[in-house]
Amino acid sequence: MAYDVIIRDGLWFDGTGATPQTRSLGIRDGVVVTVSSGRLDEAGCPEVIDARGKWVVPGFVDVHTHYDAEVLLDPGLRESVRHGVTTVLLGMCSLSTVYADAEDAADLFSRVEAVPRKFVLGALQDKTWSNPAEYVQTLDNLPLGPNVSSLLGHSDLRTAVLGLERATTPDVEPTVAELDTMAALLDDALKAGMLGMSGMDAAIDKLDGDRFRSRALPSTFATWRERRKLIKVLRKRGRILQSAPNVAKAESGLLFFLSSSPLFGLRKAVRMSLLVSADAKSMPLAVHVFGRLTRLTNFLLRSKVRFQHLPVPFELYSDGIDLPVFEEFGAGTAALHLRDQLERNELLADEEYRRRFRRQFDRVKLGPSLWHRDFHEAVIVECPDASLIGKSFGAIADERKLHPLDAFLDVLVENGERNVRWTTTVANHRPEQLNKLANEPSIHLGFSDAGAHLRNMAFYNFPVKFLKRTLDAYHQGRPFITVERAVHRLTGEVAEWFGLDAGTLREGDRADFVVIDPAGLDESVEAYHEEKVPFYGDLSRMVNRNDAAVVATGVGGAIVFRDGQFREGYGTTVKSGRYLRAGSAHRQLAGAVA
Repeated sequence: MAYDVIIRDGLWFDGTGATPQTRSLGIRDGVVVTVSSGRLDEAGCPEVIDARGKWVVPGFVDVHTHYDAEVLLDPGLRESVRHGVTTVLLGMCSLSTVYADAEDAADLFSRVEAVPRKFVLGALQDKTWSNPAEYVQTLDNLPLGPNVSSLLGHSDLRTAVLGLERATTPDVEPTVAELDTMAALLDDALKAGMLGMSGMDAAIDKLDGDRFRSRALPSTFATWRERRKLIKVLRKRGRILQSAPNVAKAESGLLFFLSSSPLFGLRKAVRMSLLVSADAKSMPLAVHVFGRLTRLTNFLLRSKVRFQHLPVPFELYSDGIDLPVFEEFGAGTAALHLRDQLERNELLADEEYRRRFRRQFDRVKLGPSLWHRDFHEAVIVECPDASLIGKSFGAIADERKLHPLDAFLDVLVENGERNVRWTTTVANHRPEQLNKLANEPSIHLGFSDAGAHLRNMAFYNFPVKFLKRTLDAYHQGRPFITVERAVHRLTGEVAEWFGLDAGTLREGDRADFVVIDPAGLDESVEAYHEEKVPFYGDLSRMVNRNDAAVVATGVGGAIVFRDGQFREGYGTTVKSGRYLRAGSAHRQLAGAVA
C-alpha cells in the first residue's frame, strides 16, 4: 500500500481524549488510512516525518477568529497555521461579509476589530457573491491554507434588510415583513452550509467610516422579539448561536439560557457559544461562581449554553488610547471618534473633557467591565521619553501627585498619543483559577480573535501555550489536566459543539494534523514578536513564533508547514484547506487500528 505521507513512531492523540499510544500514521488521498503499531512500508512515499519523541495530534480548531477580510487577501492565514491551527471559524460577534455591501461591511468590521478600514474595503470592493451559497463557493474556490467555516453575522443581516442608518437608530424596529425577510435570509445561509448565526448584545463595539461613525453595532439595537425570530430558524435547522450578553443588563444572560432551552420538551434546544468566561481582574469573584452557575442553569432549563474561554493570560497592548476597552467610556469613544492625531491630542488636553472622563472612569469602577482600570498595572514599553519606559502610569501619577487618568493623558499629550505603547494583563492572571477553568465543562477553549486587534494582542498560538502550561504543571508535580484531555478540549470537543467535520485523527478522518516537539514547549512560546503585513500596507502586527514546538502542520493530507517554512505555492497556487459545510460527516474507512 503506497502512502502520500507517513508519520512514523509518534505519540498519537486521536482527539477524543483517549490515552495516547505510539503509532505510525499512513495518509493517502487526504485521509488517514492506517494507524499502526508496526512499521509502515515507506517505499514510494514522498513525505516521511520521523516523529519519535514527538506528539502527533489533530489540527487545532480556532472557533473565534475575525479573518473575514484577511482570508480574501491572503487565503493561507499563515499566522494560525504555523501554530498548528488547521480549522478556523469566521463570522463572529455579529460580523460577516455575506449580505452587506462593501462600504457597510467595512464600517461594521474595521473599528470593532482594529483592522485598517481601507484594506477591509479594498478586499470587499470587488466581491463576486450576492448570496450565502455564492459566498461559501467563493471561499471554497480560494487557495485556502486551513479549513474554513463560518457563521452569518446578525449585524450583517440587519444592515442588509434595514440599511445601516435604520439598523443603528434607537427605537427603530423592523416591520413584520422585514423580520420575515431576515429569517428567510438566515435560512438561506444555513441551507448553504453556514454553521449558524453570531450576534452581539453588548454595545461596546462601534462603527467605523464617516457616515455613522461611533454608533453601536446594529445587532445591539435588536429586541428579543427579533432575536427569538432568528433563533427559531436556528432551532429548526439544529444550528448554533454565538453571541455576547449585555453585562450591563442583569437579565440579558438569562434570556440566552431561556432561548436555548427546550422548555421541557416542547421544542429542540439550541446550542449557544457565548462570550466570555475569564478570570477578570475587574471582577475577581466572578470566576468562583461562573462555571457553577452556568452548569446549574443548564441543568434546570435543559439549555445548551457554553462560554468561550482563552486558556492563557489575557495580555493587551495599546498605542496610546487605541484599545477597545476605552469604548466602555463615553469619553473614550469621543477620543476614538477622532482619527486626526492633532485633533485627538487637543481633546485629550482639554480640561473639561478630562473632568468628564474622570467622572466616567471613577463611576464605571462600580459596574462590570473587562478592563481593571488600574493604571498601576499599565506599563509603558515604548515612549519618546525613554525615562518613562518600564514605569506604570500609576507610578507616574504618584510621582506627579495626579489622578491616574490625568497622568495617563498627560504622558500621551506630551509624547504624541500614538507614540506611547503600553501593556497590561486584564484577565487569566491567576494560575490556580486558570487551571480550574481549563477543566470546567461549561466552557470551551477558543477565543483567539485571530486576524483582529493587530496591534493589541496575539493569541494565534493559544493551543501551543496551553499545552506548554499543561506540560509544565506535569513536570512540576502539580498536573491540573492530562495532555490527552487538553488535546481533546482544543480539537474534538469544540469541533463537535460547533458541528464541524474536524478535530479527530482516526482511521477514516481527514488528515489534518500537527506534529509537536514537547521539548520545544519552552519560553519561546511566550515571547513577544511583531511582523510586517504586506497586504495591510506593511503594518507591523503582533504575532507569535514557536517553530521549535510545531515541527509540522498538515491540512487535507498535505504537509503545508515544516521546520519553520511553508510549502512552495502555499496560499497562492496550492490549495490544502476547504470550506467545511454544516452537516458534512467524517469519511469513515473500513478496518480497525492495526
